[in-house]
Order: sequence, then C-alpha cells, then structure tokens
Amino acid sequence: MKKLMKSQTNKTICGICAGFANYYNVDPVLVKAIYAAATIITGFIPGIIAYLVLAVIIPYEQ
Repeated sequence: MKKLMKSQTNKTICGICAGFANYYNVDPVLVKAIYAAATIITGFIPGIIAYLVLAVIIPYEQ
C-alpha cells in the first residue's frame, strides 16, 4: 500500500509537492506549477494555509 510522504531528496520548501508527485507518479515540476497556479487563483492565503497544514500533517519519507 502506497503512503503519501514528504520527499527529503526532491524538495524546495518542505517536500509536499514532490511527495504528491511521487505518490501519483508524475513530474514534480507539474505538481509545483499546478499548486502555484491554484494558490494565485485563490488569492494566496488559502494556498499558503493548505501548504502549512500539509507540512505539519504529512510525515517525511524514511
């Protein structure tokens, strides 16, 4: 069973986007671009809050 984990090797800030990319087997740049676009469209604050919550909840990979 796959688990969602933050990436320790391919991270920019906390590794959240790279973790999602590893989980869904897609390019991390694509996930980061989608996250950036969604954050800009929603007015920055919801995207930043979501990232901070995920950074606290999702554990690092072993």
